[in-house]
Amino acid sequence: MHLVVRRYRPSDKESVLALFREGILEHINPSFYRAVSDPLHVGISLLLSLAGCLLGGLTAPWALLLPGAWVGLIYYCCWELYAAFVRERLRTDMQDIPGCYLTSPNNCFWVAEAEVNGRVEILGMGAIVAKKVEGGREGEMCGELFRMIVSPRCRRMGLGSRITQTIVDFCKERGFSKVVLETSSTQVSAVALYKKMGFIPVLSHTKTYSPEWMTLLSRVTILKMEKVI
Repeated sequence: MHLVVRRYRPSDKESVLALFREGILEHINPSFYRAVSDPLHVGISLLLSLAGCLLGGLTAPWALLLPGAWVGLIYYCCWELYAAFVRERLRTDMQDIPGCYLTSPNNCFWVAEAEVNGRVEILGMGAIVAKKVEGGREGEMCGELFRMIVSPRCRRMGLGSRITQTIVDFCKERGFSKVVLETSSTQVSAVALYKKMGFIPVLSHTKTYSPEWMTLLSRVTILKMEKVI
């Protein structure tokens, strides 16, 4: 498969939005599996099962009802965490990619395309936005990496590394001091890729587009990583 990484064009919008939506929502199930197997959540499930038995006179339906509702709540929190992110991004920057990423020479949005069954398809994307370094030297700039998505159809083919390197080279050319990004703890493969590319974790937090209690129940942490260039 011959992959080409190029600058975004307005005609790419429909395909880019579809890939973005798919690439984010695919993290719901892995997030749920990790959350529901968390020792604290397993303990709560067992306690709720015991409570159901006591309330229902040791009958099976009651023993399953309360822990079932608890597991359903955890799944909803995981789903809403990523769905809320998609809704917000489709309402804002992804609705106007040229305006948000292509109006400044220090920003850019790339797509990766290849011919699949005789048809050219977009299989990856990534973007960079120039920002001032907080607490840095006067005029010091960094690039913040956004919207890194690789289609499941071409994982483990080096596309993620290629897009990331394209972004790092872009930042070097502009004299940025570093590249920064945020990703979620659920995205294990992405974290491993970034570490391989020289990014290191610098902090973590739980601020998302969902209520804080949902983020806590989903057991998702947002990781901030950076690479000094």
